[in-house]
Amino acid sequence: MKKFVLYFIPVVVCLSVGVTSGELQGEALRVWYPGLVKSSLTPPPVVFPVAWSIIYVLVGISLGCVLECVNKRMVLIWAAQLFVNFAWSVLFFVLRSPVAGLVDIVILDFLVAWYLYVGFRSCRKAAWLFVPYMAWLLFATYLNWVVVICN
Repeated sequence: MKKFVLYFIPVVVCLSVGVTSGELQGEALRVWYPGLVKSSLTPPPVVFPVAWSIIYVLVGISLGCVLECVNKRMVLIWAAQLFVNFAWSVLFFVLRSPVAGLVDIVILDFLVAWYLYVGFRSCRKAAWLFVPYMAWLLFATYLNWVVVICN
């Protein structure tokens, strides 16, 4: 049962962050975001909640692995990246600042890369679970960058 809790609670926390982010983005997604010039590679709107749901589950499971490995450094990096991840929604959508969002997502890229670096040296399972997140973030960084330069 204890092992289940190590994985379940982080997944719930991640999904809660995702739901809260989605709620905060609501008005901007309806009113502001459609008017922006975006990359031709921007996926249809339905892709984002599906992709982020999968990523948040993997990120939560990754923390469960880290808690089993008892790696305090990775826990701190994990918490920092989740905070910065949430901040992106506030900066980009609530404050409607693509530039602030771009600065934030670049910081997030570095935090996730750091997590991967530390993880591949000490808790491989946790690191592998972050690989899809890193890939999606790099794509999201590109999408954010295009919004900045085109608007």
